[in-house]
Amino acid sequence: MSLALEQPKITDLVSSDGGGMPLSQTIRIAWRAILGNPLRSILTTLGVIIGVAAVIALTSLGSGATSGIQKQLESLGTNLLTVSSGSGARGGGFGLVRGGGQQTITLADVKALREQFSSRIGGIAPTVQRNIQAKAGANNISATVIGSWTDYAIVRNTIPAKGAFFTETDNNGRKRVAVIGFQVATDLQLEVGSKFKLQGVSFTVVGILPDKGDAGFASPNTQIIVPLSTYSQRLGRQSSTADTVSSAYIQGKDKNDLKQLQTDLIDAMAKLHKKEIPDDYDFNVQNQADALSSLNQVTTILTLFLGGVAGISLLVGGIGIMNIMLVSVTERTREIGIRKALGARPRDILTQFLVESIALSVGGGLLGAALGVSLALLAGAALNITPVIGLSSILLAFGFSAFVGIFFGYYPASRAAKLQPVDALRYE
Repeated sequence: MSLALEQPKITDLVSSDGGGMPLSQTIRIAWRAILGNPLRSILTTLGVIIGVAAVIALTSLGSGATSGIQKQLESLGTNLLTVSSGSGARGGGFGLVRGGGQQTITLADVKALREQFSSRIGGIAPTVQRNIQAKAGANNISATVIGSWTDYAIVRNTIPAKGAFFTETDNNGRKRVAVIGFQVATDLQLEVGSKFKLQGVSFTVVGILPDKGDAGFASPNTQIIVPLSTYSQRLGRQSSTADTVSSAYIQGKDKNDLKQLQTDLIDAMAKLHKKEIPDDYDFNVQNQADALSSLNQVTTILTLFLGGVAGISLLVGGIGIMNIMLVSVTERTREIGIRKALGARPRDILTQFLVESIALSVGGGLLGAALGVSLALLAGAALNITPVIGLSSILLAFGFSAFVGIFFGYYPASRAAKLQPVDALRYE
């Protein structure tokens, strides 16, 4: 590839007043030098384009993934505390279940907590669950069947889109009614009032949940919720005793009271189970907010790491700009000598080459920003992630690209400005 540039006109090289060259004229010369070899200019900015695009795309996708996970967790219940079997330190850490999965939370525990904290909780829902084949006519699907109380609708944010949740009367009367997930209703072709079977037992659909998206193995779309009393009598239990439950979900009334409520629940459970030492606790009280905070920290660190890796390409792009500008200084040594002989000052030469460098990096930043937004949208559609394209990430990437132009363009520009006219005119 030829490095020859379009030669500037003699009128461009001459100082208009003998006291240096106006800034507008210097910028015009710099712009003509860039347009004189468009292929080289594009290749010079390629590193900046790729760097800015990568930073914007990766940070947008990372933020989108974090936001999606947060919304999905919040859709399963807000101000949520979970009391479950297992060993854990005071404070509700995620402990391992003892006894090979032995359940230690009883219905008596749940009823005692409901009575003791009635003024501070919005609802409490003990649960038991297991996978069961659901059948309706010739159709069948493997679903997670959950037995619980009526409060499950509020605590776990499972308000039906069609029909209604089962009532306390249904639970007390051991009614064979069910609230089904969106995917269950679709696959089994069920509507409110339809009947289907679980383990040969016929249930009537009283409510259908809205589509909550694919949340993996715990997706509400593939869940069936029935009264706890009906589950116990008709579908059997996987617990060691008749009155134990897998866990109990508790919704706090006040978000600001959640931490204290968690501590008080731990103290109450310790008294109910007669456990004085935290290391002996056979239960956990977990705070969804803590889990969400930990998850956000991990995803934020991962996003910053990916953005940092992508940012390295900006440095590579800056080095590329410096290399090309150094070549350009060498190539245009005679031009620089002529301009200085005709009255151009060192700062005129410095300004011209800085303008060229900044124009290349800023132009690359603009193209990179447009490409990064496009890549984020395309990748988000392919990965089923809604990218969060923040103005801050665009400004940061764009600002850094401008900094790259100034930083890596200064050395070639200062080198050009320091050339002596006599030496420059002799250069071949």
